[in-house]
Amino acid sequence: MYVPSVVEALTGTLVALPWLSGLLQSETGSRRKQYLRLTVRTGALSHMTSSTETTSTTPQVAVNDIGNEEAFLAAIDETIKYFNDGDIVDGVIVKVDRDEVLLDIGYKTEGVIPSRELSIKHDVDPNEVVKVGDEIEALVLQKEDKEGRLILSKKRAQYERAWGTIEKIKEEDGIVTGTVIEVVKGGLILDIGLRGFLPASLVEMRRVRDLQPYVGKELEAKIIELDKNRNNVVLSRRAWLEQTQSEVRQTFLTTLQKGQVRSGVVSSIVNFGAFVDLGGVDGLVHVSELSWKHIDHPSEVVEVGQEVTVEVLDVDMDRERVSLSLKATQEDPWQQFARTHQIGQVVPGKVTKLVPFGAFVRVDEGIEGLVHISELAERHVEIPEQVVQVNDEIFVKVIDIDLERRRISLSLKQANEAFGGDPASVEFDPTLYGMAASYDDQGNYIYPEGFDPETNDWLEGFESQREVWETQYAEAQQRFEQHQAQVIKSREADAQAEAEGAAAPAAGGSGAGVSGGSYSSESDDNSGALASDEALAALREKLAGGQS
Repeated sequence: MYVPSVVEALTGTLVALPWLSGLLQSETGSRRKQYLRLTVRTGALSHMTSSTETTSTTPQVAVNDIGNEEAFLAAIDETIKYFNDGDIVDGVIVKVDRDEVLLDIGYKTEGVIPSRELSIKHDVDPNEVVKVGDEIEALVLQKEDKEGRLILSKKRAQYERAWGTIEKIKEEDGIVTGTVIEVVKGGLILDIGLRGFLPASLVEMRRVRDLQPYVGKELEAKIIELDKNRNNVVLSRRAWLEQTQSEVRQTFLTTLQKGQVRSGVVSSIVNFGAFVDLGGVDGLVHVSELSWKHIDHPSEVVEVGQEVTVEVLDVDMDRERVSLSLKATQEDPWQQFARTHQIGQVVPGKVTKLVPFGAFVRVDEGIEGLVHISELAERHVEIPEQVVQVNDEIFVKVIDIDLERRRISLSLKQANEAFGGDPASVEFDPTLYGMAASYDDQGNYIYPEGFDPETNDWLEGFESQREVWETQYAEAQQRFEQHQAQVIKSREADAQAEAEGAAAPAAGGSGAGVSGGSYSSESDDNSGALASDEALAALREKLAGGQS
């Protein structure tokens, strides 16, 4: 059976439809191709012959169902895309290259999307954004550039769509959700369909120093500034946190009471203190509440991420602020010192400061006591420098503890007096050097657990108690020996000073007799007085200068 070709059928149709033949002859290029495609697709072709049609064996392959010229042109218009620069068109990705992507939008040629126009991210690989077969929207940048190409932009189509959504969200005071795609100076960039800027100060309830960990995370935020002309969108996650956490915070704050002890984690450190997350609400531990001792910066005591136990000092419901204390959960070092030391005990210390009326000695961490100038030595002391210097390590005796006024009175003289006239022959008393001793109501010494006073030995099974006791004993003995050496050295210094003091007046009197040439009671008295004052001044200068 003979089947005519499309060309033959089309030829027959052109002969039969003179108006279609005229259209095809008057149009060239893409529009003519559209006519031909439509003619074949719609079945407009019909094989029409002369008067011998009834006897022809050529079969009819098409039926003229288009109608007149106007209907044909209308059908053609439906297959042709009409658009202008700035319009948004739909299409299918047909090719992905390193520098560009081709998009079929049903136009005479594929549209070109440069890689820079694919995403709001900078320097992206096109293969990470789209793939062949994806249906996307694009905005027409140029209908025809110098090379005759149709230039499109995917990201600007996103912009146009997103702006409408963003403006509506802003009007309704809603929130936007976006992924952090970049860290820039002063904050973060979020992909919310367009580039939204989130300032560093608005990322959390407090300013965040390191923003890098946020990259890739999805965040929710409120829109606080919108300017389409400047393509500017400013976001605030802190505003969203405040809004969503306000009710939670209020509920949590009502559970906090002054004096409560809570556990938390240090969330941030500032110059004036440390913030502690109590489980949804942050409280401030002021630098003065971090430690009993003086510190210059909170980082000396705590670090971010550290788990701490704090006491609630105050809860301000109106301002939603919580004041905390770390040192309140720790024993007051003054209370601890008073508990572990007793009046009359000899303790080691370090001279920290000299003043005209005495010397301050640190006897424990954060604990300083005063050795009055009258308690520095058995002899008369004019200035503290005659006996001690700053940073000297000495042994002193606790003579008073005033917890209310936080004062401790110490004595170097009384600590040394305990050794009597012969320091080398004094017996060691461990209770005077920090070894605890217990007595019953009758004043009898209570031996440590596991020690048998009858055999003067330790019982089996009490090895750990014995080890602790022997360690304490050894430490006390070491302090005693150090103190003993200090006393011997002090006695030698006193003897030398006394000898020099006795020699000075004698030398002064002899000089006066020689220079005077004759005896005079008045002269003797005056000379003796002058010699004594000069000798004392020289001694003070020598002692002060020699130990500086």
